[in-house]
Amino acid sequence: MRCIRALLPIACALGSLLVALAPSHAQGIPQNISRKDLLILENPEGTVKNAGWFNIWAINAGSQSNGLQQVALDTLWYIDPESGLDGVWDNSLAAEKPQYNADFTEMTVKLRSGIFWSDGVEFTADDVVSTVATQIKNPGMRFSAVLASNVASVDAPDAHTVVFKLKKPNSRFHANFTVRWGAVWILPKHVFDKVEDPAKFDFNKPISLGPYLLQSYDPDGKWYIWHLRDDWQRTTLARFGRPGPKYLAYVDPGPPEKRVISQLNHELDVIHDIAPEGMFALAKQSKATRAWFKGFPYGHPDPTLPAVIFNTQNETFKNPDVRWALALLIDIKAVAMAAYRGAATISAIGVPPTGTHPATYHGPMEEWLKAFEIDTGKRKIKPYDPTIGKQIADMLRSSMGEQIPSDPAEIAKAFGRGWWKTDPQAAQELLEKAGFTKRGGTWITPDGKPFGLRVMVEGDLRPVMTRAGTMIVQLWKQAGIDAKIDVAQGTLPTRRAAGDFDTFIGWSVETWGGHQDLSYFLDSWHSQFIAEPGKPQPLRNWQRWSNPALDKIIEEIRTVGFDDPKSIELGKEYVKLAVKEMPTIPLMAYNVFTAMDQTYWTGFPTSENPYTNPVPNWGNSRYMFVRLKPAS
Repeated sequence: MRCIRALLPIACALGSLLVALAPSHAQGIPQNISRKDLLILENPEGTVKNAGWFNIWAINAGSQSNGLQQVALDTLWYIDPESGLDGVWDNSLAAEKPQYNADFTEMTVKLRSGIFWSDGVEFTADDVVSTVATQIKNPGMRFSAVLASNVASVDAPDAHTVVFKLKKPNSRFHANFTVRWGAVWILPKHVFDKVEDPAKFDFNKPISLGPYLLQSYDPDGKWYIWHLRDDWQRTTLARFGRPGPKYLAYVDPGPPEKRVISQLNHELDVIHDIAPEGMFALAKQSKATRAWFKGFPYGHPDPTLPAVIFNTQNETFKNPDVRWALALLIDIKAVAMAAYRGAATISAIGVPPTGTHPATYHGPMEEWLKAFEIDTGKRKIKPYDPTIGKQIADMLRSSMGEQIPSDPAEIAKAFGRGWWKTDPQAAQELLEKAGFTKRGGTWITPDGKPFGLRVMVEGDLRPVMTRAGTMIVQLWKQAGIDAKIDVAQGTLPTRRAAGDFDTFIGWSVETWGGHQDLSYFLDSWHSQFIAEPGKPQPLRNWQRWSNPALDKIIEEIRTVGFDDPKSIELGKEYVKLAVKEMPTIPLMAYNVFTAMDQTYWTGFPTSENPYTNPVPNWGNSRYMFVRLKPAS
């Protein structure tokens, strides 16, 4: 608990800053835009290293969430993680849901008419065909691997029809063109046809298929400003009305305490995420700030699962006994308190404990988890403790009183169910089973070197994840492992894709939120997508883990319909395999402390009005803009 108590001065220091600092310049963005026309949002990527790179189809240290994927690009479908403006499913560039043949080897897409690029060229089926063909022809682009491995051919029989013929049955192929956070975005054929090397093309200045167009940006990557297109009615979002803000600014507002100060000064309308202390300070000091929940736990529960992600191509982490040993050295209660000050929802399994997932996966699998055993080499143990969520609630109740539920079902909803027991003795037995030895309190690897590892985190860009990683490093160090924090602020996405890490705190499990199917992340875990060491890893199997049993599950899922209940049973088989193999150590839901200032704009989505996700880097956040109205 010494580590947890050390966090308390942060809150005091933050409070002092709020009193001491006077209002500052509004994020450094140009001042020639009327504030009443401008919505200012945090871009959690921070300062963008390659600020002028807008080619989202090629990976070159540019930004995705500087407004580019939220308001400038578009694709075939969206699934909202909340209730949606008109239901969870939205046919965007597509006029209807995907049409598959009987054996899921062909997918036909009917497209909307009357949709135009911002330069006046009409969007047609040729753009979709070009999006696929360009990336298949140029390996190494962002979506090359998934398209090349799936698509045998793609044709446009007419201007508003696209026919995909697939190499193998895949009832989830449409998921690649369906936005949950992002997706395969459609590129403008008439622009890319003139480019010699699409992987080296910066797409600057980008033309837009969405309702906003780039107006200007900071060459140093601090801010991007987008303005509403004059012809916004010729975009797919127009079906839901005119977007409220005339201008959007996506900015790097600095570290957590500066984000809080900027919002108190009404210079930052939407904070992507802050530390719990910042959220508590805003709730106390600002009558204009609103979070997803009115009170504790405040944060929006994303359908995302933060975890300790291993680089399983690293020799040290190829053995599941080593991965399990590291899991059993973690005290999840300490991690929850350090990361979220208790406002965390834990999960022992590889599915986020949010939305309806607990009723579909966590609850039904509880008895299996209680009975689950691992062999340490000396004995068999049952590592699951079903009471840990309750233990966290009990820890908080003394200080937070009635804010903490006492009903078991409500405790499970707020704090999660169980997790793995902290068991240093079992961890020692597993490491010894894997050939490790302990000398003078220090673990030595089978090849005679000190057992050292780096835990990569994003620093101030994701303070909650950084705190979780810091606590885990301390716990591992106490056990005799030479663990170190590796801060990759602004470079984590690039290093993650390159495999330049031992472990990191992040996620490779993301679900639709609005649908129980796990294909959004699970299909990308197939071994066909795993890159060789040193090569860029496509989304989302950052752990680069492969297993024949997993491939079999994924391949079977591809042969059943998207809404078929059998896919849930196959999802449970994935959960069991992931528990046994522990390719990542699941921690908790990603409760995002998105804070929305209602001084200039009202109508933000909340738990009472959950029409979309307010977290501003999501592609789905575009739906928020049509509901925002100027404050009176």
